[in-house]
Amino acid sequence: MPLRARSAAARLILAGLVLVPLLAAAREVPAPAEHVDADGPYVFMTSKGHQAQWVCNDHVVERDLPARGAGTVVLPECGYPHPLTVAAPQRASTAQYPATPRIVAVSDIHGQYGLLVKLLRAHHVIDDDDHWSLGTATLVVAGDVFDRGPQVTEAFWLLYSLQQQAAAAGGAVHFVLGNHETMVLYDDLRYVNPKYLKSAQLLGRSYPALYSADSVIGQWLRTRPVMLLIGDTLFLHGGIAPQNLDLVRGLDATNTLYQASVGLPKDQVKAAPDTARLFDGKTSPIWFRGYFDGQMATDQVDALLKDLELKRIVVGHTSMPHVSSFHGGRIIAIDSSIKNGENGELLFIEDGAVSRGLLDGSRVPLAEGKMGLED
Repeated sequence: MPLRARSAAARLILAGLVLVPLLAAAREVPAPAEHVDADGPYVFMTSKGHQAQWVCNDHVVERDLPARGAGTVVLPECGYPHPLTVAAPQRASTAQYPATPRIVAVSDIHGQYGLLVKLLRAHHVIDDDDHWSLGTATLVVAGDVFDRGPQVTEAFWLLYSLQQQAAAAGGAVHFVLGNHETMVLYDDLRYVNPKYLKSAQLLGRSYPALYSADSVIGQWLRTRPVMLLIGDTLFLHGGIAPQNLDLVRGLDATNTLYQASVGLPKDQVKAAPDTARLFDGKTSPIWFRGYFDGQMATDQVDALLKDLELKRIVVGHTSMPHVSSFHGGRIIAIDSSIKNGENGELLFIEDGAVSRGLLDGSRVPLAEGKMGLED
């Protein structure tokens, strides 16, 4: 081998030796932050009503809230800036709905609450006070509010509140579970923002326990679907692998099984015969990336959708620069890399026509997707 080639090879080997430990370290649970400026509320159900807790400048603030009437009002201390109405615990409902004239969709918020608000305001999904302003339309959030960014709590409460407001206006907000919801709830904390590990320390609970079944958002998450069918469009976080068509055909049963499994130990759900494929890291509906990495050609995608009698599948999970069309519009990828905190886009489906909404409020055609992956 020539000297220059040997030198280049040595550099590559050295880079690899350095990179592997760095990648391994990046996937370890981070150390808690030293300081929490503002976080909360975390609201827990009690025998007398609710208790709300915040972390404000490293100090824990607690407030007992007796049950009164149809809902409990939580006024802000720090963290989420708006008053909240905590409704009675929800029951899981069907995740199959008739076609609706106007759907807006977004995914993979990953704690970027400020960017989400800016994007929703720009397209009049919410008003300047962050109240629902889309009337009878539908908003779909295709998973992954947890992890990475610094305002997970605020993002959850915004969606929780918008769901109430949309229902009152004759519209709907649907939240579909992503892989990061299931990861946090079964105690896989590799991607948690260090702020939240410090909050958990100060509040005297583990981070997953802040979203336990006795918490308002934890209970809400345990009643969310993994797959949502509106007309002939299927929404989910990852995708449907060819071997999992039966999970879509039995959509309600699949969602019920996921909901019963959320928060169970990771080893248990990955080993149990009835749940193992629901949590498989490559082929499950919350993890599959096969539409984008060459596993499935367009004719295979066409056959899959024809078999399921679908027009399109809308997914998050695989980060793209833009809301993008793949396989002739049969697959739409809506993870527009909001997680980076710099930009984001919305998908619009209006009377069957699709477009994407940009951060400046403008609307343009979908980007033409390019095969390849980014986690």
